[in-house]
Amino acid sequence: MKEAYILFVSILLCCTSCVTKQKYLLAENGRLEAIQRGEDLKRQLVACLDDGEKLTSRLETLLNDTSALGQSVRNYQSLLTSNLSEQDKLNALLNQKLEELNKREQTINELQELINAQNAKVQTLLSNVKDALLGFGSDELTVMEKDGKVYVAMSDKLLFESGSAKVDKRGKEALSKLAGVLNKQTDIDVFIEGHTDTKPINTVQFKDNWDLSVIRATSVVRILTKDYRVNPRQILPCGRGEYMPVATNETSEGRSFNRRTEIIMAPKLDRLLKILQ
Repeated sequence: MKEAYILFVSILLCCTSCVTKQKYLLAENGRLEAIQRGEDLKRQLVACLDDGEKLTSRLETLLNDTSALGQSVRNYQSLLTSNLSEQDKLNALLNQKLEELNKREQTINELQELINAQNAKVQTLLSNVKDALLGFGSDELTVMEKDGKVYVAMSDKLLFESGSAKVDKRGKEALSKLAGVLNKQTDIDVFIEGHTDTKPINTVQFKDNWDLSVIRATSVVRILTKDYRVNPRQILPCGRGEYMPVATNETSEGRSFNRRTEIIMAPKLDRLLKILQ
């Protein structure tokens, strides 16, 4: 009986010892696993911290790059705005120049129209004067157009006796026919110019060729205005003396050409001058 008890106790101790060792092993394994998990977690944490630092560094880099890019964009915008402003100025200047060009072209067109009208008027006047004075010979008078004016050069033998300022009958006839044209041309200016040769003159009536040329011109003006009703506001007399010859004064023929009275007819230039101003 006693032996059986001892055997039971031995078996019980052995079983108790086995259970305790197993629990120990299990606990030790759990501890080791926990330590391993702790190490793994630590490594993961370190890796996460490293990744966080990298992300932070990357974020700072991105922020710096973004800031630089933003400044660059603002610079480009400023340049673009500046360029647009310059272009706007250029466009405004171009529009101004185009407007000035249009005005100039309009002025040129108006001037050209007036010049064409003036030229047509001169040609009509020339034709009318030639028709009116058709009965006079070339040795008595000549009619020509020059520089937009009509010139009628009447010789002194048609108008005056030698050394005289009195217009004779044949001269009055020529002036009468010319007055018929002038009375229909109220928009022209008429210049009466007396010319002489170089032979000096000194009489009771004329001190020199200046006197002779001026008084002959005024004699023609008086006949045109008083006898034939030409508007005196259209006429301007002047004396040129011997200083505008058309031929040599060395021959009698040349001197006869130089002794003349020129009646110069020119369309009024008021409208042209107004446009040019």
